[in-house]
Amino acid sequence: MTTRREFIKNTALASAGLAMGGISTKMNAASYSRVAGANKKVNLAHIGIGNRGWEIINDFDKTGLANVVALCDVDLGAEHTKKALDKFPNAKRFKDFREMFDKMGNEIEAVAIATPDFAHFPAVMMSMAEGKHVYVEKPLTRTFHESELLLKAAKKYPNVVTQMGNQGHSEANYFQFKAWKEAGIIKDVTAVTAHMNNPRRWHGWDPNIKKFPAAEPIPETLDWDIWLMAQRYHDYNKDFHYGQWRCWYDFGMGALGDWGAHIIDTVHEFLDLGLPEEVTPLKLKDHNDYFFPMSSTIEFKFPARGNMPPLVITWYDGLDNIPSVPQGYGVSELDPNIPSVGGGQIQPAKLNPGKEIYSKELTFKGGSHGSTLSIIPEEKAKAMEKDLPEVPKSPSDHFANFLLACQGKEKTRSPFEISAPLSQVFCLGVAAQRLNRKIVFDRNTKRVTNDTFANAYLTGEPPRKGWEDFYKI
Repeated sequence: MTTRREFIKNTALASAGLAMGGISTKMNAASYSRVAGANKKVNLAHIGIGNRGWEIINDFDKTGLANVVALCDVDLGAEHTKKALDKFPNAKRFKDFREMFDKMGNEIEAVAIATPDFAHFPAVMMSMAEGKHVYVEKPLTRTFHESELLLKAAKKYPNVVTQMGNQGHSEANYFQFKAWKEAGIIKDVTAVTAHMNNPRRWHGWDPNIKKFPAAEPIPETLDWDIWLMAQRYHDYNKDFHYGQWRCWYDFGMGALGDWGAHIIDTVHEFLDLGLPEEVTPLKLKDHNDYFFPMSSTIEFKFPARGNMPPLVITWYDGLDNIPSVPQGYGVSELDPNIPSVGGGQIQPAKLNPGKEIYSKELTFKGGSHGSTLSIIPEEKAKAMEKDLPEVPKSPSDHFANFLLACQGKEKTRSPFEISAPLSQVFCLGVAAQRLNRKIVFDRNTKRVTNDTFANAYLTGEPPRKGWEDFYKI
């Protein structure tokens, strides 16, 4: 296992390499080999191989660009990890990513991470320090501070390719929004309504909760201590495990962190939103100190940017919290562009996941993931057909885009420089949810100015003993 001292030594060597105008010898050698062997497959390690991890393993495999050399999961004996182990019997197996890097780091060129939200950061940080290209599922991190550290790490390790897994950022929605913005079709946007009103795992739980669930026996095959990573110790309970972690403030990011990256990603990037000035929880049904509200309405206020006016995003989630839609919206059919979730197709709702974008002259209707925008009402759309620019097709999906970037052939579309600020928007939203009060935020200093406790919440609790060095750049 890589010791803390060794981790510090490695990161210090990388820093010294940067100071001399490059990166460490280890990283340079790897980078040059990737360029020289640009047509060969990328040696890929997967951290988190069950459930969502299994899905992205197959997505990477379909590209024909990856050679899976290692599989890492805290529960290699579980039913949900067997498929990946059987699919790649020659890949080396590990429960701890630190041991994986220690024993076979020189054989790995890139890493794909599909662990729970709270567990992203340590694996990403060590991967970058080791000079490995990183693909990590959304949201990037669970805390604002962790995303800030990854922004700094991206600058420190400029030869490391990064990509967050908001897959629609490589599909039609991305290219259409970019083309319409550049052509002046999307301009002077003042308001966006974003919504995800499908059932969530915590719907039906008792909001009068007074303490965490009682301890249960840890499954024999699960290494619970590694599962927790840098998070403070919690006794094992089935309602923390598998996808249940998404329900809890200590482990997940709720509906906003889960779906926001698929719904407001193009709005955030192409309208140059950055970070909000104010975040206000307008509605939090059944608020409690442990898991996310049954329904949330959260308002994000962004200032004017250049010649673009101030903009307000209003987020809605919850079964009984359906936002009103503009006249001429039309029907809300199940969107075929939204992929299956957790192995099953998403269920239809009164209003399917998506957004409405309001500008001074036009209103746009949009979905989630790769779904394209349409101008509403339909009569207005037909009148503007001749003015709409041609939208280029995507040259690669999100997974191929990452691997091609590892080979030096493309640039990733959701690198940390773009995805970290987006994730920080969600972190600010979750802070407002958790604390149940308005946050006033200074975009320049990146500090909460109206609430000392809320400002501390952006950093979060100190990492557990043994994980402190992952939080040092």
